[in-house]
Amino acid sequence: MKQTEFERRRKQLMRMVGSGGIAILPAAPVRMRSRDVEYRYRQDSDFYYLTGFDEPEAVAVLVPGRSQGAYLMFCREKDPNKELWDGSRSGQDGVVADFGADDAFPVDDIDDIIPGLIEGCSRVYYTMGMYSDFDTRIADWVNSLRSGTSRGVHTPQEFVALDHLLHDMRLYKSRGEISAMRKSARVAVEAHKRAMRMAQPGLFEYEVEAEFRHEFRRNGAWSSYSPIVGGGANACTLHYVENGDELRDGDLLLIDAGCELDYYASDITRTFPVNGRFSSEQRAVYEIVLEAQLAAIDKTVKGNHWNDPHDAAVRVITKGLKKLGLLDGSLPKLIKDGAYRQFYMHRTGHWIGMDVHDVGDYKVGDEWRVLETGMVTTVEPGIYLPDKRSVPKRFRNIGIRIEDDVAVTAKGPDVLSKGLAKDPDEIESLMRST
Repeated sequence: MKQTEFERRRKQLMRMVGSGGIAILPAAPVRMRSRDVEYRYRQDSDFYYLTGFDEPEAVAVLVPGRSQGAYLMFCREKDPNKELWDGSRSGQDGVVADFGADDAFPVDDIDDIIPGLIEGCSRVYYTMGMYSDFDTRIADWVNSLRSGTSRGVHTPQEFVALDHLLHDMRLYKSRGEISAMRKSARVAVEAHKRAMRMAQPGLFEYEVEAEFRHEFRRNGAWSSYSPIVGGGANACTLHYVENGDELRDGDLLLIDAGCELDYYASDITRTFPVNGRFSSEQRAVYEIVLEAQLAAIDKTVKGNHWNDPHDAAVRVITKGLKKLGLLDGSLPKLIKDGAYRQFYMHRTGHWIGMDVHDVGDYKVGDEWRVLETGMVTTVEPGIYLPDKRSVPKRFRNIGIRIEDDVAVTAKGPDVLSKGLAKDPDEIESLMRST
C-alpha cells in the first residue's frame, strides 16, 4: 500500500475528530506463545490502517490543527545491540522519513509528553477495552491532569469511541484495498487448486493443510486464520481445525482456508470428493449449496440490504432440503419457522478486509445495513448432514460449504476469488488433471 493511502486515511479521520480533539492509538503488544517464545508479530489492524507501521512498542497520536504537526509517533529508539537480536528498527528519524510522521519521540518518553498533548483538548478519541494495560495509562494521564484543575489545568470533557469512526472508515474499501484483496484471493485460489489436485484417499488432513501453507509462504503470505481441512464427518463440525484424520475413499473433503497478504485477508471454501468423483447423493446436496451461493451472490449488489443474500440462500436451501425429503411442510412455513437451521445454522457471510472477520456494523439502528460500493463480504452458504437418526443413511456425514469473497461495485458483484472451480463437473475435471 502506498504511503499516500495511509496519509489520506489520517486526514479523513482528523476531519472527523476535528479541532479540539486528540486520537490515540497504541500498537499491538508482543504476545508470548510459551515461556520466552513469542508469536510472530502482527500489528493491530486499526493502527496499521492509519500508519503502515508494523513495529511493536509504538503509539500514534493525531492532533488536528496542532501547529507543530498533527501526526505524532512514539516508537522505539535505534539500538544496535537489540537490533542484532531482533532486527532493525525505524527509530524516530525513520518514522518521519518513511512513514510520514510530522514528529517522532522515544516511546519511553510518552508519560512526559502525552499528558501535555491531551491538556487543552476537549475530546479524547480512543478505543477502550482492546489493551487493558494501555487503558490504565490513558486513565492515569487524564487523572494526573484532573489533579491539577485547581491550578488552571484543562482536562478533556469527553471520551469518544475511536473505533466507531475508524471501523466505519474501514468498511469502505478503496481501489488500492480491493486490489490488495484480489491479490490475496489469487494466492488462496492457487492453494485450493493445489489441494484439489493432490488430495486422494489415504492422505491425512494435515498433509493437505501443508500444501496450503506451502503455497501461501512461497507467495509471501500467511494463513489469515487456522485452516479447516475436514474429511467426511469432520466437515459437519463448523470450526474443525484439528486436521488430523485420514482421508477415506467415498468421503467429501471441506477446505476453508485463506491467506493474509500485505495485511489483507482472503477467505475461500471449497468442498470436493476425496476420490475425485461425487456420489449421486453428494452431488445432489452440492448442487443445492451451489445454487444457493449463486443466488446469494446475485443479491450482493448496491442498494440491497445486508440480509438479502442470506434470505436468498435460505430460500434455495430450504427448497432443496424439502425436495430431498430432509424437510417436510410448506416452503413459506419452513422458512418462517427456521426449520433449515438444523442443517444450515450460520449466516451466509461476513465482512472481510484487513481482518478475516472484518469490522463494520451489520445493522444501523434496527435495520439491516444497505450494501454500498466498496464493501466486501464473503458469501458462504452450506448444508451439514451429521450422522444422526433424523438423517437418512445415504446422506449422513455430508458437509458442504462453498465460499467466495465478493466486492460490492456500481456494476454489480465482483467475485475477488474467481478462477477457482466450483461447478461439480469442473471440480472433477480439475482433480483428474494432476
